[in-house]
Amino acid sequence: MSADLTHFDAAGHAHMVDVSSKRETHRRAVASGTISMHPATFDKLAQGTASKGDVLGVARLAGIMSAKQTGNLIPLCHPLPLSHVSVEFALDQAACVVTCTAATETVGRTGVEMEAMTAVSVALLTIYDMLKAVDRGMVINAVKLIEKHGGKSGSWVAD
Repeated sequence: MSADLTHFDAAGHAHMVDVSSKRETHRRAVASGTISMHPATFDKLAQGTASKGDVLGVARLAGIMSAKQTGNLIPLCHPLPLSHVSVEFALDQAACVVTCTAATETVGRTGVEMEAMTAVSVALLTIYDMLKAVDRGMVINAVKLIEKHGGKSGSWVAD
């Protein structure tokens, strides 16, 4: 196995990376993703008239809650004590697209990239779930890491 793939040992078996020798640093990550929908669906979301209630409010809570559960959802992720999670939405009416952006932070020995991407993914899935009765053709797209800071590898920002 490649030395770059830290979740595999020398024999190629999956394992949890030992981070006990790493020093604790402030870690921060930002991720984003989108969901596109029909104009009528977007209008229900934007006007707050969806039959299931405050779609974005519920999606925000789902994103925050899921970030805190990432270690339980992704098999080799370390459970992390998050010091901050934010989930925000931007609505593009012309394109009928909602962009979700999540930021996660901790002081620890491993990064919070997976927590930020989990928050975005679950927030967008929650939007889908709450609006699927009127639009099963919604598309979740481009869930990605935007930036990460902290740790031995320092900062990384997407192009």
